[in-house]
Amino acid sequence: MLGMLGLGVATALALTAFRDNLVFFYSPSDVAADHINPGRTFRLGGMVEKDSVKHEGDVTEFRVTDMAKTIGVTYRGQLPDLFREGQGVVTEGTLDPDGKFVAREVLAKHDEKYMPPEVANALKRAGEQQHSTNTLVEKP
Repeated sequence: MLGMLGLGVATALALTAFRDNLVFFYSPSDVAADHINPGRTFRLGGMVEKDSVKHEGDVTEFRVTDMAKTIGVTYRGQLPDLFREGQGVVTEGTLDPDGKFVAREVLAKHDEKYMPPEVANALKRAGEQQHSTNTLVEKP
């Protein structure tokens, strides 16, 4: 009986640690819809919005969009060589209390034909969502 209790506690602790170490992927639309709490680590992906990149010293600010919603991102450090406006990007970090994403890591796409599957799916979902919200439905 005591062994079963110990096994149950160990399993609960392992599952809690596993859940705390998961890093989920969100698009800007997902972030807006899910109301993610500041300080929670997750991955934000989409396209780097054109004309949004601003450098000041080693701090870079830019916006990530899925064509339906946009989130501002701040990153301190050297960006990958393939980081460009209008290209796919995945960032990892947290939201600050003002809703701006503070990235600890920035990952850029590998070449002209590659886009991370999460980003491609998020852009597709946002496009479908944007299309459906632009449709006028009359009540009978």
